[in-house]
Amino acid sequence: MDVYGLIGNPVGHSLSPPMHEAGYGTLGIDARYLTFEPAPDDAVAAIEGAGALGVAGLNVTVPFKQDALTAVDPAPLAERIGAVNTVDFEPVRSGDADRPRGHNTDAAGVKRAFAHHGVELDGREAVVVGAGGAGRAAAFALADAGAAIHVANRTAERAVELAEAVPGATGSGLDDLGERVAGADVLVNATSVGMDAPETTPVPADHLHGDLAVLDAVYAPIETRLLREAAEAGATTIDGAWMLLFQGMEAFEIWTGADAPVEAMNAALRAELE
Repeated sequence: MDVYGLIGNPVGHSLSPPMHEAGYGTLGIDARYLTFEPAPDDAVAAIEGAGALGVAGLNVTVPFKQDALTAVDPAPLAERIGAVNTVDFEPVRSGDADRPRGHNTDAAGVKRAFAHHGVELDGREAVVVGAGGAGRAAAFALADAGAAIHVANRTAERAVELAEAVPGATGSGLDDLGERVAGADVLVNATSVGMDAPETTPVPADHLHGDLAVLDAVYAPIETRLLREAAEAGATTIDGAWMLLFQGMEAFEIWTGADAPVEAMNAALRAELE
């Protein structure tokens, strides 16, 4: 039996175990998915220990995504984003002397969520609200798919810093957000606004329009105020559970080499969110 898992602090709220185990069960893979909660400064030791114990793969969540870079050989995209959320131990377990491979599947989660909803990204104008970890993944994902990116963030300096790392991107504070969204085809909320206070939204309703495709990275609640008001404006809406699903499916496929069963994994995820 293979063991996969998640390291983070805290991880008690994670929805990854039922989602991944639904995939194993559907495909008849003899595997389990467990959660591990190392101390906040023990990311490298936890990854090295998992490899020594024969763990086949790890997901990595806060606060360890940046620290994990030092424990792996990062794939090019993970290195550009500056964070690792998936570790593949196969190079170590096959006898290769190299370190385990580190990936960032959050970017794939963004691209696959849009693709699943029939949204074309190449040549589109995209606004990413937020310059933290999710914002970085979204900005690189959209840019790699051919979109022109504008990053808007409460602290303008962070938006500009991220934009300088993403080819062709621009960055600013929130003062001109309405103008930016009015001219955009794609909008991603990569902040936590709307999660702890469901009546809040990062983008006022009068900025939204019917030609938008809106992805909100928040998945609890599953329908945020942003998505509700975007739907009322006629926009295509994509809830955060799709991003969570597809980043998990990407990790599943890296580890197992099998096509992840989208329907089974999606059903297990949404059952936990009900």
